[in-house]
Amino acid sequence: MLVLYHVFGSSSIKRYGQPLRWPPNTLPLAGNGILFLRARHKLFSWFVKCEQHFGFETFQISVPSLPPGVVINDPKNLEYVLKNEGIFTKGDFFKRRSRDLFEGNGIINADGALWKVQRKAGLHFLRTSNLKVLTDIALPAYLKDNIKVLEGLADGSVIDLQAIFHELTTQLMGRMAYNMDIHDTDQFSVSFEYASGKTGERFQNPLWPITEIFFGKKFRESVANVKDFGSVIVRSAAQSRQTKEHHKSMLQSSSKTFEGISGSLINSLLDSIDEPQVVADAALNYLSAGRDTTAQALTWSFYLLIRHPHIVDAVRQEISTTADLDKTSGPNTSAFRPSSLPYVTAVFYEALRFYPPVPFELKQCDQATTLPDGTYLPKGAILVWCTWAMNRSRLIWGDDVDQFKPERWLKDGRLVSKSAFEYPVFNGGPRSCLGKKMAESVAVQVIAAFVQRFDFDIVDDKERISKNSLTLPMERGLPCYVRTRSQQPEVRL
Repeated sequence: MLVLYHVFGSSSIKRYGQPLRWPPNTLPLAGNGILFLRARHKLFSWFVKCEQHFGFETFQISVPSLPPGVVINDPKNLEYVLKNEGIFTKGDFFKRRSRDLFEGNGIINADGALWKVQRKAGLHFLRTSNLKVLTDIALPAYLKDNIKVLEGLADGSVIDLQAIFHELTTQLMGRMAYNMDIHDTDQFSVSFEYASGKTGERFQNPLWPITEIFFGKKFRESVANVKDFGSVIVRSAAQSRQTKEHHKSMLQSSSKTFEGISGSLINSLLDSIDEPQVVADAALNYLSAGRDTTAQALTWSFYLLIRHPHIVDAVRQEISTTADLDKTSGPNTSAFRPSSLPYVTAVFYEALRFYPPVPFELKQCDQATTLPDGTYLPKGAILVWCTWAMNRSRLIWGDDVDQFKPERWLKDGRLVSKSAFEYPVFNGGPRSCLGKKMAESVAVQVIAAFVQRFDFDIVDDKERISKNSLTLPMERGLPCYVRTRSQQPEVRL
C-alpha cells in the first residue's frame, strides 16, 4: 500500500489541485512501464489510442525508476512549452541517454550559450544565398547522376529507394557543409545508424545501464567510430584553412558557386568555437539532422505515393506544366521548386504528417511551472508529446485524418499551413528547425524528378514500419522495381 501510494497518490502533478487521469490499463507498481518496452511502432499506436481517449486533456504516465511525467496533445500547451526554452530543457533524462552519441556539446543536447552559437552557425550556413546554390547547382548535379544510374539499370531492376535517398543526402550534406566526399556506405554511416538505434532503445528500456554492460560492445564500438569521424571532419577543415591554396580558391570562388560555399558550415563552427571537440560534436549533430531526416521523409513519401497511384497521376499532371522537362541533356530539376509545384509540396507535407521524422519528443522542467490548461508541473518533471499521435488527431485534422490527402494543404491551388504547435514536425519556438526550407527544396526537387522519370512498384505488399532510432528510418528499407518512363509530351493515366 505504501508503494502504491508513492507511485500514484503522492504525485505533485495536479490540475487545479486535482490529480490527473491515468491511461487505461495502467498497472500497479509497473505503471506504464511495460508498454514502453514494446516495439516502437506499437508504442506509437498506444499514443494514438490515448489521444483518441483523452483528446486535448493532459494525462499522467508512470515508468518505474523515471521522474514523474505527463503527455500533452493540446497545441496551446505545446506552444507554451516550445516558446519557453528556459523552463523546458533537454534535461538530465534526455542528455544521459543520448550523451554517448551526441555528447553534451552538440546542438541536439546543448542549452544556453553553447546552443545559441551553434544555431547561429547553422543560420549562416542555411542563408538564402547558400540555399539558392543548393537548389540551382548542387542538388541538380547530384540528382542528374542518380537519374543516370537508375536509367542505366534494366527495366524491372530492384533498388532500395531508402538507400538511394540516404546516399543522395549524405553526399549533398557532406560536400556543402564539410567539403568532404561522404557516402552512405562509409563506416561512419553504418556505425551511426546502429548507435542511433541503440540510443533510441534507451528511452524505452529503464534497465539500459545494466543491459549494456553485457550486450553493449557493438554499441560502444559504433560510438567510437562516430567520434573518430567527427575528429576527421575537424582535422580536414583545419588543414584546408591553413593552406594557401584553400584561401586562394575561397577568394576566387564566388559565394554564388558550389565551390564557393562548400564547407561553409564547418568553417562557421570553427570561426565561432575554439574547442575542437565541441566543433566535432556540433558537426556530427548537423550531419545527422541534415541527411537522415530528409532521406527518411523522402522514403516514406514514395511509400505513400506508390500506394496511391491517383496521387502520382496528379503529381505528374502538375509537373507537366513546369518548363524545361524534356531536354536531351537531362531534366532541368532546378525548375522544380515548392513555389512552382504546390501540389508536390503538399504531398511532402502530408507524408510528414503520417510519418514525422522525429515522432516522439520530450522535455524536462528546469523549474516548476503551470501549463495553460492549469496542469502544475514540479521541477524535474518529464513532459512528452508524440508528434505521430498529434498528426493523427481528429480534433486538429478532421474526420478524414486517416486518409492520405495532399489536398488538405491546398486552397484555391495555393498552399495553406498549420501552426508549428498543431503540426510540430519542424518543431517550433526558438528551436524551430533550421533546415525546413532546405528539406522542402530537396524533397520537391527529388519527388518531381523521380516521379516524372520513373515508375516504381514495391516488391511486396507488407506494411512498412520504422526500426528503432532517434528518427524514423524504414525497417529493411524500401525495395522497389524501377522502370524508366517513356517521355511523352502529355501525362497519360
